[in-house]
Amino acid sequence: MKRQNPFQNKLNPEVAPVIQEIIKVIKGQDRVVFLSIASLLAKGHILLEGPPGTGKTTLVIALSRVLGCSFKRIQFTSDMLPTDIIGTTVFDQRTGGFVFKEGPIFHNIILADEINRATPRTQSALLEAMGEGQVSVEGITYKLPQPFFVVATENPLDHFGTFPLPDSQLDRFMAMAVLSYPDRKDEFEILMDGRLREKAERLTPILSPEKVVELQEKVERVEVRQPLLDYILEIATISRKHSSVAFGLSTRGALSILKLARAWAFIHNREFVIPDDIKTVAPFVMLHRIKPKDSSVDKRSIVVEIIDSVPVPE
Repeated sequence: MKRQNPFQNKLNPEVAPVIQEIIKVIKGQDRVVFLSIASLLAKGHILLEGPPGTGKTTLVIALSRVLGCSFKRIQFTSDMLPTDIIGTTVFDQRTGGFVFKEGPIFHNIILADEINRATPRTQSALLEAMGEGQVSVEGITYKLPQPFFVVATENPLDHFGTFPLPDSQLDRFMAMAVLSYPDRKDEFEILMDGRLREKAERLTPILSPEKVVELQEKVERVEVRQPLLDYILEIATISRKHSSVAFGLSTRGALSILKLARAWAFIHNREFVIPDDIKTVAPFVMLHRIKPKDSSVDKRSIVVEIIDSVPVPE
């Protein structure tokens, strides 16, 4: 039976074919598909957490193929060095001088696989690239291709050999989603097919890097009324004053809610943001930024409580 997207009739016609193709090979993770595309269109990056084998890599392969963008998977390990990501200068015998040899980060879409298996020093090698769209080597700046989108995956911290991502690194990710195991029906379809990774690699490109950049520019023009800006600011303020929170939402986090809400509205074929856009995307922006005073407290319940406590503008 052909898989149907429940939001299909509401989607932007420029984005709908992309989602249609991706959900052919990503079963039971529609929310994460939508969020990944929204993060890309908002010029952000996304962090995916979940146990191994839940389709994170297949999702990124499918996304890069359908968007027609170059793709590179970087497998993070404890012995990896920053130069293994960014690149380094090497001596060229033909010219008698040093030349820069690009690292794997010089692609449109980067899968930073199991990023929390690398040391904090190596993790930080992504900071400038994610924030500025460029890298610096020996005082020389090199621009990265556009669009530039990092999808990082991490294993739960109770898994062996993991290093917690520092707050400065976490704050660079616009959104975070937790992938769970598919339900029985979706897992049955996966078992019956058995070749979803291969199918993802053979998906037909629908867009191009130039078209993706054009869509990103359209997202920036989506209208946001002042009451909705006040709504976002109030969510941020309440998060900082909450009795159970040590560190609330940063200013970059509030800006991420704004940008992601614009992308969410654009995907759903609207030229303006509505309160539901903000309520939908805010938890994905806040979950990895909120720091409870008690680490044993469920952050999800705190985030939901904060959002529910703020009156929705009419």
